[in-house]
Order: sequence, then structure tokens, then C-alpha cells
Amino acid sequence: MGELQEDEVLFERRGHLGIVTLNRPKAVNALNHGMVKAMLQQLLAWADDDSVETVLVRGAGDRGLCAGGDIVAIYKDMLHGGTETAEFWADEYRLNLLISQYPKPYVAFMDGLVLGGGVGVSAHGSVRVVTERTRTGMPETTIGFVPDVGGTLLLSRAPGEAGTHAALTGAHLSGADALFLGLADHFVPSDSLAALAEALESSTAEAAVVRFAQAAPDSALAAKREWIDPAYAHEDAEEIVRSLRSLGGEAAGAADTIEAKSPTSVKVALESLRRVRGLSLEEALDQEYRVGLRCLAGPDFREGIRAQVVDKDRNPQWKPATLADVQASDVEGYFAPLGDRELGLSASPVQSN
Repeated sequence: MGELQEDEVLFERRGHLGIVTLNRPKAVNALNHGMVKAMLQQLLAWADDDSVETVLVRGAGDRGLCAGGDIVAIYKDMLHGGTETAEFWADEYRLNLLISQYPKPYVAFMDGLVLGGGVGVSAHGSVRVVTERTRTGMPETTIGFVPDVGGTLLLSRAPGEAGTHAALTGAHLSGADALFLGLADHFVPSDSLAALAEALESSTAEAAVVRFAQAAPDSALAAKREWIDPAYAHEDAEEIVRSLRSLGGEAAGAADTIEAKSPTSVKVALESLRRVRGLSLEEALDQEYRVGLRCLAGPDFREGIRAQVVDKDRNPQWKPATLADVQASDVEGYFAPLGDRELGLSASPVQSN
């Protein structure tokens, strides 16, 4: 998990543009530790290179920018009681923070699938481009995990309770929805991305994007706020589910979706979103790291990956099995300090290992 295989991430210079291409198309460019470390090193080098004026990140193949972290590698690490996942996240979160603070325009082509860790390498950038093919989101509750890579902070800042809905249901969202949520800035048709990339070689990022950006379609998610906002305003996940179910129709369907997720993950995700309000990205990532290490130690993350990706029976056996069985003290434990294992981004600058 820690060593970069040849050509899994490509770096090139064209004009004054530095291009990062995530290059694992068969895995929808899922991130592993070697890719993250290579990106950290290259982005830090380009930040100090006056001949590089803009950075572009994109995905190889036609399926998407990035489907998230390599969860099969995480599963294997959990089975063997390893430490590689914790080390991967530490560097991944440092990369997310660097992207958010990058001193040059950081353009992300959020085309196709952009899930989990893919959001982390795109939505913290300064120029975020979606298309009609974009399918983005933070689907972690489906595999017994909780949104991370700064996703809790991003979703907490969304209009009303739309971010809470996205986090708890793990819904796949369109490019228009991403714009509505604040995860993206511009809508560009997918068949214009190659021309936009070429324009970035010689034009400023702002001038290039203006040439190709179009008005986005309406956001389906925005149209649902009339029931999303009141239903998700509750501080208790069980109350949210009851409220959704009482509304019937699409809202009741959302309740069904939430109840199929890991009950522990749902409650911890909700608490994460509430606690992260008003925090910096550094503080949010530190909190997500605490939660993530507790997820590694619990049963649901391993079981969720098994059910969805390894055995593919889509029948996870969550422990505890219902929202009512997850106690407040259980949730509280996910946020307890880690002692000497703290990530500590809020106490130190970004550094490459």
C-alpha cells in the first residue's frame, strides 16, 4: 500500500501548466499511499517553481477522476492488524490541506466518478470543474465508515441541511448538485475538457475556464430542500429517520436508505458534521483522523468493505444492528483524543514525509 507502482500517477509539464494524472483507470483511479506521497512531493516542488503557474489534476480513462481510497488495500491492512492505513490517511490529509492552501490555481476536472478520497484531491482546490457526467459524493456510511478527507467540513458548509442528507445517505450527486453544495465552481461539458486543458497551458486559469464554462442544469438536490432542511435539522439520527418517514414519498425513501447503512457510522457521521461547524480544515482533519482510527478498530468498517467489495453479497451484518442500539457513549468514544497518535495538523504546518 505504501510503495508507488510504476505510472500509477503521472506528472508532466505543458507550457506553464503542471499536470497530475491519476492513472489507475481499471480501479477508477483509486488512491493508494504511494500515489499520495508522490503528489505531495510534486505539488510542493511545483509550488516553488516559478515556471509553473497553474496545476491541473485529472483522471485517466473515461470512468472518473477518482473513486476514493483503495479500500481493498485498507481491508487487507485491517485483516493483518497493520498500521499502513493510518499512515496513508496521515499523508492523504496532509495532501488535502496542501491543496486547500496551494499558492497557485489548482484546477480539478471532476468528471465521471468523484467519490470519497477523490473529493479530497479536488474539492479543496481553487478551480473545481464539473461536467454532465459527474457523479460525486461521500458514500462512506455504506461501508461502515464516516466521511473524511475534509468532507465533513465541506458538507457542513452546504446550504441548509443538504450536506447532512448527502453524508448520511451516501447519495451520488450530479455536477449541478456539487455546485449547489459548494463542492465545485464551474460547469464545463465533458467534451470540452481536452480543449480547456490545452488552454490552461498558456492562459490564466480564470481566462481559460471563462471560455468554456456554461450554465449548469438545475440541481435536483436543491429542489428537495423543502423536506431535507426540516427533517435533518434534528440532532438525533433516530429523530431524523422518524421525521423523514413521516413525510412519506422520497423522504421516506431516504429514511430507508439511512437505515440500511451502518448505524454506528450514521450516528458518528451526524455528530462529526455537528462538531465540525466553525472549525478550520486542519481541525476538521484532525477530528476525522481520530474518528477514522476508531473505525479501523471497530467491526463495521471491515464488515462493510467485505459485503460491498470483497464478497459482494451486499448484506452487511452491522454491530450494533440498529440506530437505537448505538449509545451516546459509543459515539462519544470516536472523538476522544488519541494521545501520541494525534495527527496534529492544527498544531503544525504541512510537511512532506
